[in-house]
Amino acid sequence: MKNELFVLDAHTGFWDASKENCKNRFGDAFIETFYAFHTGFNPPEKRWTMDYESQFRKVDPDWYLEEVFIKGDADMSILSTQVLMDFYHTGFCNADRNAIMRARAPKRIISLGGVDPRMPNAVDEVARQINDCGVLGFKWYTAEWRGQSRGWSANDPMVFPLYEKCLELGVKNMHFHKGPAVEPLSLSKFDVRDIDEPAWLYPELNFIIDHVGLPRLDDFCWIAARCPNVYGSLAVALAFIHNRPRFFAEVMANLLFWLGPDRIIYGTDFPIWYPHWQLDDFMAFELPEDIKQ
Repeated sequence: MKNELFVLDAHTGFWDASKENCKNRFGDAFIETFYAFHTGFNPPEKRWTMDYESQFRKVDPDWYLEEVFIKGDADMSILSTQVLMDFYHTGFCNADRNAIMRARAPKRIISLGGVDPRMPNAVDEVARQINDCGVLGFKWYTAEWRGQSRGWSANDPMVFPLYEKCLELGVKNMHFHKGPAVEPLSLSKFDVRDIDEPAWLYPELNFIIDHVGLPRLDDFCWIAARCPNVYGSLAVALAFIHNRPRFFAEVMANLLFWLGPDRIIYGTDFPIWYPHWQLDDFMAFELPEDIKQ
């Protein structure tokens, strides 16, 4: 709780990018990009910078619980996924690893699954993660590499059976990374403009767009204005509140105008950024008068 308000952090990670788990230089590049985001957007005080090797590369479960729930004031959190089997031996963060973390605080953690629709038996894997891992949603990472393929699209008909399996099994929350690229992945493969078609085809599903489509905020807002089952998650956008507050204000003003407050979801992207200062700054934030107009 924070100021007697319930806090759900809808975007956190429990990853393993340790040296032992990295398959190749691409795995190193991916986590190094995360760390560059970490050092570039956290406040400059030393207490907000994690040690790369001992803390950042592989998330410790006890440390996660303390930072999110004790120091970070969250009541509940959602564990995201990025599978990335081309870069990591056991994946970066996956449904099975998330299930282990969720078991530490089952009433406070919601875990997402992650399936690459290009894999054999992808529909069966969706069912396995729901039934065996207890996932309550899926995180889709459309720029993920698989062999020679460098990504896929949310509106590709090959993905539709996976959405339908989710509906069949009662899982309705579809989270999509539609935001900044992470090395070596392609920014174009994270384009938000593949969301409107499945959002209209599957109105029973909730399409939660992590990072609100940045840097394509306008495209995201136009899609969300048309599709009432499209939501915006503030992870990444929220980090700008500290060092680019006016930019953050412009993002928030657009989201409030096009989506309204009921479809804006709070998320910190911890461990990239600490939740403590983000929550404090967010609760104290007010739109400048000229932007309100």
